[in-house]
Amino acid sequence: MKHLTSSILALGLMAGAAQAACYADYKAKQDDPLRLHYGVVEIDGDCNVENAAAQLEDALGADGWQLLNVLGVFDDDGLDERRESAGQYYLRY
Repeated sequence: MKHLTSSILALGLMAGAAQAACYADYKAKQDDPLRLHYGVVEIDGDCNVENAAAQLEDALGADGWQLLNVLGVFDDDGLDERRESAGQYYLRY
């Protein structure tokens, strides 16, 4: 019984780690007139640049923005240091 309880606890901890928060920082633009912004977004699913770009293209496009590039992905540890730079685009999308 102890072994079963330990196994269930271990699986629960692994599931929590697998669902750790993932964020990406990116640059986007609008034309006519040219406007640029830097932002931070929370990513669902796989924590990689490709997945972040796919999610951002649709979200940004709905507001007339074009994704220029995803700078990188990171976890909660990198979130606070980017808050000021992202300004109004911090976790907006």
